[in-house]
Amino acid sequence: MTPQDVENLFTRHDGSYGFARWGRPISPVVFGVEDDTLSTVKGALEAVATLVGHQMAETDPELGSNLMMFFFREWEELLAVPGLERLIPDLPALVERLQEADATQYRAFRFDNDGAIQAAFVFLRMTDAMANISAEALALGEAVQTIVSWGPKAFAGRSPLAVVPDSGATVLRPEIAAVIAAAYDRMMPVAANDASHALRLFARLRLE
Repeated sequence: MTPQDVENLFTRHDGSYGFARWGRPISPVVFGVEDDTLSTVKGALEAVATLVGHQMAETDPELGSNLMMFFFREWEELLAVPGLERLIPDLPALVERLQEADATQYRAFRFDNDGAIQAAFVFLRMTDAMANISAEALALGEAVQTIVSWGPKAFAGRSPLAVVPDSGATVLRPEIAAVIAAAYDRMMPVAANDASHALRLFARLRLE
């Protein structure tokens, strides 16, 4: 992995650089899944948080839950979720755009005054193709993609996950794990808009 590779992970559509990590303990809540899947999702979130030394919490003192994950079949189901329009601006218009794009997932972040992640909202439309992905892989993938604010093209060509040939287990790619761990180094800022941040991340990578 090169410094340019790291920078590309946090490059926005307009070419600018943008990074943020969580500035508070993560308090997740999951809607639309069975209890066994719920434990799998929360276990994946805890595993990624442990990797970077970040805390989980039962509740957020300000928001109650600050990471909300929704699993559903059709985008229009979101319009019936009580109070969701207060959390997601222009929800009807967003649902219409996602329907037109035949999207399977969408993530939205809120940031505090320091630019750190304050809350995240994850929406997963469970098409037949999505349903064929194991709960473990799906949960780990979402945990990775919400632990920092990645650029829109970060994983467009390659998943952050890999499958171990011998066991078939799904794991986080080592270089992505290294980037996340570096991002949560206590000497690194919670947010950055200058590409020099990518150089600082690169300098802290621990790759075998």
